[in-house]
Amino acid sequence: MTDSRLNEGDVAPAFELLDKDGATVTLEDFRGKKVILYFYPAASTPGCTTQACDFRDNMASLTSEGYVVLGVSKDERPALEKFAAEESLGFPLLSDPDLSTHHAYGAFGEKTMYGKTVQGVIRSTFVIDEAGTLTHALYNVKATGHVESLKKKLALA
Repeated sequence: MTDSRLNEGDVAPAFELLDKDGATVTLEDFRGKKVILYFYPAASTPGCTTQACDFRDNMASLTSEGYVVLGVSKDERPALEKFAAEESLGFPLLSDPDLSTHHAYGAFGEKTMYGKTVQGVIRSTFVIDEAGTLTHALYNVKATGHVESLKKKLALA
């Protein structure tokens, strides 16, 4: 089963997840701010580390334009805590172990890995405006070079 994909102009699905420190984070917390919500398969894996560090290294340019970055994975809080500490990630990492938020955003489903079709996390990024509407819904993004590509789409580069 593949979840329905979201499109530009859709209302961003609400969520309530725990961050690495156990605090509850909701989309509503960021009403009035621009949000970059990205889904990644697993903390501390090579591709996900590359992507997270890319966001970390571009944080100043993103925040100066008013963006908040949130990373979401199915990892439990201890794995997120370790990942954030090891890589000096200063943005919230959210735990979605039951995949409910992944499913709401269409970020879980069939994908091809090493030539085989499998069920899993689809590396995806969503840009949400101040009113909670999607301005970008990007699926099957590449870990390497993604933030630079995103900045171009957002006219930041």
